[in-house]
This record gives sequence, structure tokens and C-alpha cells, in this order.
Amino acid sequence: MPRIATNGIELEYESFGGAKSPALLLIMGLGAQMILWDEEFCELLAGRGFRVIRFDNRDVGGSTKLEHAGAPNVAGALAAVAQGRPPQAPYTLHDMAEDTVGLLGALGIDAAHVVGASMGGMIAQTLAIRHPRRVRTLTSIMSTTGNPSLPPANPAAMRVLVTPAPMERGPYIEHHIEVAKVIGSPGFPFDTEAVRSRAARTFDRGVFPAGVARQLVAILASGNRKPALSSVRAPTLVIHGLADPLIPIAAGRDTAEAVPGAEFFEIEGMGHDLPREVWPRLVDAIAKNAARAAA
Repeated sequence: MPRIATNGIELEYESFGGAKSPALLLIMGLGAQMILWDEEFCELLAGRGFRVIRFDNRDVGGSTKLEHAGAPNVAGALAAVAQGRPPQAPYTLHDMAEDTVGLLGALGIDAAHVVGASMGGMIAQTLAIRHPRRVRTLTSIMSTTGNPSLPPANPAAMRVLVTPAPMERGPYIEHHIEVAKVIGSPGFPFDTEAVRSRAARTFDRGVFPAGVARQLVAILASGNRKPALSSVRAPTLVIHGLADPLIPIAAGRDTAEAVPGAEFFEIEGMGHDLPREVWPRLVDAIAKNAARAAA
């Protein structure tokens, strides 16, 4: 896959659909590679008339690893946040938003429909706040404003989030499956073989635990976006699962409340993943939100 230089690093990316179609940028979450935006899902969006772009964030997959930054002290960062202090971080979500601006610029795209999931939603929100002219519409999926008054993750979900994955292929795949079961969607069938295949591809593309830790600390260091989200004027859609154990539904409602005119779409039975069964609804909702910009 091609790589492109941006903001002092390189990002690996892939495009679907016509090069002259309106751009739709997909931003994935913590430690997640772009392949979690499934190819079929991307093709569904491309079929609605978009140039769909997915990419690996810094520190995952085929993009630059900031190994010179070292492994951060996650426990210390969590303790600092609990005490109301900003933790030290090699970079923040602001830097990751600048990565996306650079990617769009290098691809010759002035503005895009921006869709982010989980941490990707946080980056998308940051992008809409800091670079409003680059965001035609915003879709924030299973994400949060960083509001410290919101309820925490389910303890079991938080445990799997911070538990280091094994670095051998077989155990890594089994660990990935167990994580998916804990944070996934109880209202939809669990496709073990699809998750196993995705885990194998993820491992084979490269897993970097220190990079995931740096991304986690970036989230912790980026603070509360809710006040700044009141400045967002891009047509905004917030999608959240009612059964999300990692980022509770209250966080989605808080996001929709923060952005003037935002539409809120909650999905019964959806957890912290994107089950195949909801793809048609997601694609319809994203396309409808994109049409608000044209209107």
C-alpha cells in the first residue's frame, strides 16, 4: 500500500472509489489498523459516490512508529488524570489531527467528510475544532468528548484494554478474539472466523505495543473537548451503541449535545465494534449526513 509524508512522519493509506468523487476520510481507533474499516464497508461507501480513504494512524500498522519517544508510563498518566493533572505525553490528539490534515493536503484534498471511530472519533472532533474548513461533515462513532464527568468504562472492558497482548502469532490471535468478545456487540452474532482472520492480518501487518501505549497517553493528555465542540458548524452525526461497555452511551449523548445541530443515532445491541449487520444503516446515515453539507 502507498505511504505519504505528513507532519514529519509517513502514513500508509488506501483509497476506494473514484479519484474525483467527494473525499470521505475514515479514522480508526486506539491501536487499531485501517483494516478494521473492512474492505466491504469501504466499498459500500464508495458505492454511494465517495472517494473513501482509510489509513494507519501514527504508531500502528504500516505508518511511522515513534520508537525514539520510548514507552510511556501509562500507570503514571492514569494517576495524573485521576488527580486532575495533565500527564506528560510524546504527542497528543492535536498532533494526530495534524497528521490527517497533512494527509488530505498531500492527496490534493481541500476538505473531506470525516468519519472517526472511538479514538478516531476524538481525532475527527479535534480536526473539526482546529481546522473547520477541512471538514465538510463530521461523523463521530462510539466516541467521547473527553468530558471528565462522564461514566467510566465497564471494568472488564477496561481490563482488556490495558492488558498487553501476547507477541506470538497464535496467542495474539486468541487474545484478539477474547477482547472482541468482551467489548463487542451482544445484540448481533459473533463471527469468530471473521475476527480470527482480522487478527491474523493485524499481526502480520505488524503490532507495536509501545505505539498503542503512546496513543493511549495521547488520549489522556488531550483533555476535555466539550467546550470547544460548541464552535463546530460542520453538519455532525453522532453514532453510538446502547450496549457499548468501553465508551458508554452517555458519551455519545454528550458529544451530540456539545455540537450545535448534531444528529444522534443510537443502535440497540451495538457495543464497541462495527458489526456487519449494521453496515447498511451506518452507510445510509453517513451518506445522509454528507448530503446535509450539499444542502
